[in-house]
Amino acid sequence: FYPSPFKDALIFTADGVGEWATTSLSVGKLNNVEMIKEIHFPNSLGLLYSAFTYFCGFKVNSGEYKLMGLAPYGENKYSHLIKKIIDIKDDGSFRMDQSYFDYSTGFKMTSSKFNDLFKKEPRKPETKITKFYMDLAASIQNVTEEILLKILKSSKSEYNFQNLCLAGGVALNCVANGKIIESKLFKKIWIQPAAGDAGGAIGAALAFWYQNLKKKRIISNSDSMKGSYLGPKFENNEVLNELKQVGAKFKRINSNNLVKKVSKYLKNGKAVGWFSGRMEFGPRALGARSILADPRDPAMQKKLNLKIKFRESFRPFAPSILNNDLKNWFKTSQTSPYMLLVSKIVRDKLKKNKSIKKELATINEVRSLIPAVTHVDYSARIQTVHKDTNLLFFKLISEFKKLTGVPVLVNTSFNIRGEPIVCTPTDAFKCFMGTNLDVLVIENFLLIKEQQDKSKLKNYKKKFELD
Repeated sequence: FYPSPFKDALIFTADGVGEWATTSLSVGKLNNVEMIKEIHFPNSLGLLYSAFTYFCGFKVNSGEYKLMGLAPYGENKYSHLIKKIIDIKDDGSFRMDQSYFDYSTGFKMTSSKFNDLFKKEPRKPETKITKFYMDLAASIQNVTEEILLKILKSSKSEYNFQNLCLAGGVALNCVANGKIIESKLFKKIWIQPAAGDAGGAIGAALAFWYQNLKKKRIISNSDSMKGSYLGPKFENNEVLNELKQVGAKFKRINSNNLVKKVSKYLKNGKAVGWFSGRMEFGPRALGARSILADPRDPAMQKKLNLKIKFRESFRPFAPSILNNDLKNWFKTSQTSPYMLLVSKIVRDKLKKNKSIKKELATINEVRSLIPAVTHVDYSARIQTVHKDTNLLFFKLISEFKKLTGVPVLVNTSFNIRGEPIVCTPTDAFKCFMGTNLDVLVIENFLLIKEQQDKSKLKNYKKKFELD
């Protein structure tokens, strides 16, 4: 609430577990936050979603994004069974039947009774994802959205706030966030960009600052997170020293020429590592530590997933779009600077699809003018790019728009599967050398893969394969 642009708002948080609270409702007014309602462990919407993450063969506390990305490939066939293990009241409050779970007392998320209910065993990680697990992902996503909307509808009716703040790990479910926007329950919604545990650190500091020390709260029209670019920054002389130490071959170019060169590389199908300014705070890459590509290329999703990110082929990528062009491409007017909302692509940008099925075999079908960021259900997880928070990234997309007519770039985090996002210039160089990235930009330095030392290239690739 405190970094939000609201004087007053309803505050809804949902996570795995805090101390004992897993779900809470509060009201914020100027400097004060008052807790109104809580649901306590072991009843948890976050842990319910994590239980299905585990059952579908993904890692708890990191694979929830995968489950959300898998859901559009399936059908909502199992909601009726899920509602046997969670009792949902009209106001959205819920109680989970713990006999189906093992997280309270054991070492697994689900019990054998859970297996019996769905007549399946948990999928073993890295094995084939069958239609059953796609349908299960779709079903738990549907139930999660139903619970969220029930809670928010009853809360709006009871307290009548026009503004809503969201936080907690469940607030990173950008598909559900899109449904909340579509419901039009609230005039304005703001979501903490580091909505998981990291954001709690900011909340604790700000609560002390405003509630205990009684400091004056200055409210920004957008918010006070500064685009969430709150991490480390490296000056050009620091970058130069690190590049020399790792033996990189590079050119130093002024910002205007850099933008022009990189936009041409992107237009020509190159994958670019983009390292610029302060690192993002939170789980999303927002154009400071990003891998960028041309969204018009139908093969780009597969290329990025398999040859650069080394991850599952079904994982969708996000479009970073110039804020002023949002309405021309997506069915929303809600800005999304932190990549926390999903929206459908507008009709005139779509292409007719031959297949009715939504299974994994349809991944490479061309669904729109920007197929690399169009999910199987014609949706995308949007980042709106704003001149006042990331000018260079804004200029890059603007230049790409001049060349192609498309004000959008593919944006994914600058890392490989299982690794954190790169932080330092050396991190970026290692990731560049160990993957099939074509181009690397670190501040004002441009690196081309084919110009690098071939012996170093082989060593880095070998190390990544071993890791």
